[in-house]
Amino acid sequence: MTPIKITDLKCAIIEKSAVVRIVTDQGISGYGQAETSKPFLKPYVLFYKDYLIGEDPTNVERCMMKIRRMGGFKPWGSAVSAIEMALWDIAGKVAGVPVYKLLGGKIRDKVRVYNGGVNRFPRHGIEPQDYADSIKRMKDAAEGFTIIKQGIGFHSRQGSEAPDFFYGQPAKSYSPANPPHPNRGPLTENGLKRFIACVDAMKKVLGDQVGLALDCGPGYMLSDAIRLAKALEPYNLMWMEDLLTGDYTPYVMADIYKELTRSTTTPIHTGEQIYLRQNYRELIETNAVRVIGPDPADVGGIAELKWIAEYADIHGIQIAPHGIFNGLIGLAAHVQVAATMPENFIAFEYPWSSQPWWYEIIEGLPDPIVKNGLIDVWDAPGLGVEFNIKAAKAYLPEEDKKFFD
Repeated sequence: MTPIKITDLKCAIIEKSAVVRIVTDQGISGYGQAETSKPFLKPYVLFYKDYLIGEDPTNVERCMMKIRRMGGFKPWGSAVSAIEMALWDIAGKVAGVPVYKLLGGKIRDKVRVYNGGVNRFPRHGIEPQDYADSIKRMKDAAEGFTIIKQGIGFHSRQGSEAPDFFYGQPAKSYSPANPPHPNRGPLTENGLKRFIACVDAMKKVLGDQVGLALDCGPGYMLSDAIRLAKALEPYNLMWMEDLLTGDYTPYVMADIYKELTRSTTTPIHTGEQIYLRQNYRELIETNAVRVIGPDPADVGGIAELKWIAEYADIHGIQIAPHGIFNGLIGLAAHVQVAATMPENFIAFEYPWSSQPWWYEIIEGLPDPIVKNGLIDVWDAPGLGVEFNIKAAKAYLPEEDKKFFD
């Protein structure tokens, strides 16, 4: 067989989402994708182009060794991760097998997801009844989610709008003038009670039929995180996510997470911002959390995610990966790797697009995609999805018109 070589690396912004295309001399292309919140990613992706030209993309690890150590915290790790997905897509297509076969084979035929899409089920207020109404819409969604995650506290408008929520100067929610998740400080008693009341309202809607997870922060003081986690123990939450650090926080503080985890039976979760297995080592080896949530579009790709899942499993830690919002190529990558993860896998965050035309320009997805909270693992080669190029070209910005050429 004639060796295959990379001839080009391209990146286009499609509806604020960075899509990577690796082109080869045998007419086979591979695609990867970062999430919507990183529309500025193009120059970071193209930085790695000269390192990959001429390489055999089916030697995924050799290619990754050239670029992985030059990655880092967002957005560098996001660029590396999207490239890695595209390499696996090519490797699967060349071999004529789905990517899960190259990652060790699937151990499950269906993968569980929890609700995704940050704007799909908007809350119209910050009161307990608003949370109950929103969670009811999630519960009634056609996908039949068996696990629902809800943003609350500092990961919601409560930190900026709720009166007397914490001791500090509330900043507005994220905008170009403000960094993401700007609020941090000690909770007031009113803030503590408001948080608990909102959880109580949601659990009254869900009962024991649907698991509830909370996307909490970051921003809490350790003492407040302990009080909240202990107060919420009777609600049997799936997890409390990013109480101390997380999201756009470029450090982990595993020793502080360990103290929180040891103080409560409520599962503590973090990790969506972490790049590479090495930066998970302390979190896992010290059992600092009960659940980790790597994002395949930030951690270094899907093989990196699989390695971390295996290492977490032998330390008794579960995994619920973060999602790639709006990313249907990312969804395909998620399904492929989730099929191969060990039994510590809970569910991954379902990438959902607010634009219906995304479902017209990507072919190969099941219809419907999610049934009873599960996605059937498909068997097409590579990631198993392709662009309808003619349809997709209509959504390319002018500067990216040659993306598919």
